[in-house]
Amino acid sequence: MDFDAYDLDPAIYDEAFLPDGAPRGHYRALHAAMREATPERFAAIKERINRSFAHESISFTLQEGDEAQERIIPVDCVPRILAATEWRELEAGLSQRLAALNRFLSDIYSGGRIVADGVIPADMVRGCPHYRLAMRGVEVPRGVYAAICGSDIVRTKHGYQVLEDNLRTPSGVAYMVANRKAVKAGLRRLYRRCRVREVEHYGRLLLETLTELAPHGRPDPTIVVLTPGVYNAAFYEHMFLANEIGAALVEGRDLLVNDGAVYMRSTAGLRRVDVIYRRVDDDFLDPLEFRPDSLLGVPGLMHAYKLGNVAIANAPGSGVADDKSVYAYVPDMIRYYLGEEPLLANVETYLCRRPRDLEYTLDNLANLVVKRVGESGGYGMLIGPGATPAERAEYANAVRANPADFVSQPVLALSRSPCFIDGKPAPRHVDLRPFVLQGGQTRMVPGAFCRVALREGSLVVNSSQGGGGKDVWVLADAPGEEP
Repeated sequence: MDFDAYDLDPAIYDEAFLPDGAPRGHYRALHAAMREATPERFAAIKERINRSFAHESISFTLQEGDEAQERIIPVDCVPRILAATEWRELEAGLSQRLAALNRFLSDIYSGGRIVADGVIPADMVRGCPHYRLAMRGVEVPRGVYAAICGSDIVRTKHGYQVLEDNLRTPSGVAYMVANRKAVKAGLRRLYRRCRVREVEHYGRLLLETLTELAPHGRPDPTIVVLTPGVYNAAFYEHMFLANEIGAALVEGRDLLVNDGAVYMRSTAGLRRVDVIYRRVDDDFLDPLEFRPDSLLGVPGLMHAYKLGNVAIANAPGSGVADDKSVYAYVPDMIRYYLGEEPLLANVETYLCRRPRDLEYTLDNLANLVVKRVGESGGYGMLIGPGATPAERAEYANAVRANPADFVSQPVLALSRSPCFIDGKPAPRHVDLRPFVLQGGQTRMVPGAFCRVALREGSLVVNSSQGGGGKDVWVLADAPGEEP
């Protein structure tokens, strides 16, 4: 294959190539392998990956109107490569960020110092739809509210930036591991030559993290993965995670609370549960505490949790820390709680709750990305340059009606990475979602779920909006590497 038609835009950072067209140091082996290969070989690899995903039912559920459709997540067969120095930068910055976010959550559900000191507005915290009064004064194991965090990282010509943090029920790690297994199988010789660091041990690190959160320091706790059920968009991942850590995959009806403890129904009778890795949203966790109409949760679960008889990861109420308005204050949290400068920058963010930011947003809708603070998955978002005047006018009316529900950000020139499209290499926009685990210590596997906007020119990488996935190869230290 040749790269003669590969488009390099001087305004966009290319992950694989320098502005003069030469491959970056850590991409040289891949570049050489692609130049030597025929399009038919990469087409065969791509087909093999698609078959393996279909065979293993590696899918997500796409909601279209009132109908839910099961889709196999599209995977590009060309890996994205990170040099060891790049990974160390991300690892340090994300560890710092999660430490501050956990300190923030612990603070707002106890003394609220950060609010009292005027660092963040009180109404932004206590008025956040994810703030849970039921968590006030609750002691969580090791002070860890968010044991699992998946932060979205983008790169522009100005470097890496955090686009958002996901602390409620972060998803995508199963695709990270599945992408690795599939792409590694197709490029074994190149994989060994590049000295790629492994990610398949994520399940072991997750198990160690959850074990450290078990009540009363139980060394061999009973852990379950709580799922909303087979119709959830991420059900494949729930099955994957339960299998990886040797835990039972349960629904709310499989659990009960008796005498302040949680038990799992099984063919052998009741078994006490110590740790719940929950993939059910707060509102549905406990009908006695939150939504009374919930059929997905466990009546009395919060009572057992408050007594310290069961651990829940992530803790209810963690969503305050991934609210898109609160996100703008994370650099201030790092300075406030840790006394350090942020190692990773935020994307410039305008809070429409502020009159000046609201005015700026409405005046510049055609050049901004506008998001609802509580949405995820690419829903409820306006990408100004790609919207029609009518769509922008309708969205502006929604922003005026409830400014505090919106934030805006500049349209970023996301970096691009080579993909195998229509039989040849072509650049597509990408982001990264690494996963950070926090228990008694901080853990990360050297890799991430790379999301890719497969449609030419698109900046939307979410699988629910037509995006796909890529394997991420983090290289071991090697002489001469450079980003």
